[in-house]
Formats: sequence, C-alpha cells, structure tokens
Amino acid sequence: MQELIGTGVALITPFKPDFSVDVEGLKNVVNFNIENGIDYMVVMGTTAENATLSQEEKQLVIDTVVEINNSRLPLVLGIGGNNTQAVISEMQSRDLSAFSAILSVSPYYNKPTQEGIYQHFAEIAKVAPKPIILYNVPGRTASNILPETVAKLAIDFKNIIGIKEAAGDIVQSMNLIAICPKDFLVISGDDMITLPMVLAGGAGVISVIGEGFPKEFSTMVRLGLDKKVDEAYKIHYKIAPAIDYIFEEGNPAGIKAVFEKLGVCGDTVRLPLVGVSDALRTKIDDFIENF
Repeated sequence: MQELIGTGVALITPFKPDFSVDVEGLKNVVNFNIENGIDYMVVMGTTAENATLSQEEKQLVIDTVVEINNSRLPLVLGIGGNNTQAVISEMQSRDLSAFSAILSVSPYYNKPTQEGIYQHFAEIAKVAPKPIILYNVPGRTASNILPETVAKLAIDFKNIIGIKEAAGDIVQSMNLIAICPKDFLVISGDDMITLPMVLAGGAGVISVIGEGFPKEFSTMVRLGLDKKVDEAYKIHYKIAPAIDYIFEEGNPAGIKAVFEKLGVCGDTVRLPLVGVSDALRTKIDDFIENF
C-alpha cells in the first residue's frame, strides 16, 4: 500500500449556516487539498462529524468526494464503531469500489479488553472487502490498543495493513514500529508528533492541520520520509502554533475556523460542538495572516 505513505487528511464536512451539508464547500475542500500536494484523503473520519450525520447525509458526502476527486488521489473510508456486527454489515453493504482501504476505529464506550479488541478486528478482517487500517484514539474511545495487540493482528491478518496511531505517545509509537512487520504502516494520528514518528520509521500521517495547510505539512512529511531532518523541522516549528490552536477548543471547530479565514468554506459545526471563541478566532486569523 505504497499509495498510503505520506500525508493523508481527515476531511471535514462543511455545513451551511442552517446546518445542512454544504456540498459546494466540500468540493472546495477536496480541490484545495488535491491542488496543494496531499497524498490521499480520508472520508467519514472523526473530523467529518460523522456522529451527527444521517445515513443519507453520509452517502451524500461520500458521493460528493468520490465525484470531485475523480480518481485523482487514493481515498480511505472510515467505517467503525462499537457494534462489531454493525461494522461488518456496513462494510458489506457500501460500494467501496472507489476506496483503497477502510479506516476502522477501536470500539468506544464499551471499553473492551485487549482480547475483545483483537476479536473485534479479527471478525472484521475475515470479511472485509478492502484492506483495513486500525484507528487507535484512546482519548475518544477510553481504551488503548496496545502495541502487542496491533502486532498480533498485523501478523494474523495480512489485510490489516496499518494503524492510525493517535494516542499521542511517541514511545508507544516507536514500540509499534519496532515490533510490527516491516511493511505494516504506522501512521501518525497526532499532528504535533508526526515528524518524530516519521523520522523513527513511521509511514506518514492522517492529519487535521494538513488539510488547512496542505502544501506546507505535506512538504514537511516528505522531507521527514527522506530524512532531511533540519529542513523538515523548520516547517514543523513554523506550523506548530497552529496545531495547538486548532485543537484548543476541539476538533473540527478549529480547522473549520482556518477554512473560513482562507475562504474555502464556512465554519459551522453541529451540536454538541460549537464554534471557536472570538479570542481563539483572533489567534487563528493572526497566525494565517503572518504565516
């Protein structure tokens, strides 16, 4: 899966002021990223606010991205949840012909054991029509997939090809890189530690900040993959304040404020999320103006 090495972005779902899906805004976001050096795009990830979308809206978003992308970049589709059979049913019922892989989050709320996590993904892997990227984000799921569990899944199921590792723990990330098969993709899910993960042997990132600053962030990742450390860190430190800003009051409110300032789409989010405060908006706007 060489096409998934580099910079992927977790696409937002733009909304109009009346909270309906902004199809034109979504097209702008997709084109903005394609035209500025992103390597692949993830549809229906956490950043898409998919928890607040109806099934009809999810299909609208998927269809819009597939259409406007027009096979220009690889696509990954988020299909995950805490009901194993429901995840399997969705994988088997969706048209996945336009997608290179599936991103599947570790079960949330249930708080399964490591054996439960293993069995969940084992059942999915047995029937998945596309390769699977695990998604470990314990800050949202309340359970951490340990490196040993990931390695066991990677060895036992060849169609589990990678992990989006978003624990924010560089030591855990290094352990993953060390014990997983060499062709297994350890992908950063934490923008701030993307570069050190890449330099340690990671395969790149599925990013939030990257969709707001695609040219700069994807350049940093490529430099990291080429082990051009000093050049890569110059970009990292230049963009690092924006990473803090976009997560300061929650994702995707922050990145949507970036897009509004850039004129790509509006910044409306759906409850229970709310837009950024005036103070944070000022910091984001000032950063972009001086970037």
